[in-house]
Amino acid sequence: MGFPSRRAPARVYLDSIARMEARGIHHLGVAVEDLDAALSTYERLFGAEVEHRATVPDQGVEAAAILVGDGRVELLEPLGEDTPVGRFLANRGPGMHHVAYEVPDVAAALAGLTEAGADLIDEQPREGLFGLEVAFVHPDAVHGVLSEVVSPAR
Repeated sequence: MGFPSRRAPARVYLDSIARMEARGIHHLGVAVEDLDAALSTYERLFGAEVEHRATVPDQGVEAAAILVGDGRVELLEPLGEDTPVGRFLANRGPGMHHVAYEVPDVAAALAGLTEAGADLIDEQPREGLFGLEVAFVHPDAVHGVLSEVVSPAR
């Protein structure tokens, strides 16, 4: 069974977050139990290339940003069980963790999201992985999907 070439228009949810100026999807975050094994799989199956790799103790992860064609995936291995990604893996197992939207200005995006009534995890931008400025939006505000807004650090 093939995938249709065009999708029907997305249904508009009145209780979802209001439109913000997103440039597009910056990356998809994927929680993994073994970063090296995941990198090997993505390289073998999709021809992925490592863009960045780093251990970030204050966020409790070892992460790798990989390029797959024109897209980017962020693989996240927890440094311990009592970290956000560690708890995610314990509760849900490996898989999709978050969607990151690129915005011109994270602080401005947060102000717009707050005005629209979205519940935020981060009320102020913070330093994220790989030199990005980031903030997370609570999954309850986006129909169960942890969402991140990102921009290059200023």
